[in-house]
Amino acid sequence: MRVEIWSDIACPWCYIGKARFEQGLAAFPHRDEVEVVHRSFELDPKAAPASGETVVDMLAAKYGRTREEAAAMEENVASNARSEGLGYLTEGRDHGNTFDIHRLLHLAKARGRHSELLDLAYRANFAEERSVYAPGTLVALGVEAGLDEEEVRGVLADPSAYADDVRADEREAARLGAGGVPFFVLDRRYGVSGGQPAELFTQALQQAWETRGATV
Repeated sequence: MRVEIWSDIACPWCYIGKARFEQGLAAFPHRDEVEVVHRSFELDPKAAPASGETVVDMLAAKYGRTREEAAAMEENVASNARSEGLGYLTEGRDHGNTFDIHRLLHLAKARGRHSELLDLAYRANFAEERSVYAPGTLVALGVEAGLDEEEVRGVLADPSAYADDVRADEREAARLGAGGVPFFVLDRRYGVSGGQPAELFTQALQQAWETRGATV
């Protein structure tokens, strides 16, 4: 059985949802027969490569809130992250375009290092003082994930490298009706949106497993 997960490194609920899905998968009796495929989705494709704007300031402007209200929104998300054992910085994180990160994740997928890079990128963005929008950070993360440094630099220097793969994932998300992320698709028959509780993911996996071969 295949589970496809559309997500964006800039999305905190994708970070949280990944952890909750993995907990739900761990409780699923047939977990060893589940293939998990991560796919690309940009929440803000028009964002500048590195805006220099903090996430709190971006949220305040986007939702018409005061900075204090935006900071409270971030603290609520942080509480959810920390309840899953995840690190989360509410201040100082920056905001930018994630297209290069997605391109690099497709390189990592081609080299069998996707899971390693995805985890490192989430941690760098949400739990550490590292900007995932800076090319130097992306190179360092790629090397930490086990990729060849020169190949990483080559992909980042060529805007067309793996661009078609990212766009294909995004077109498929649109075709399936995904308006936001995280978006989980189980065996191309069931969809789960958002960072749901681990128990819900276990239930969804069980339902998909029991109805394999049936028409939904």
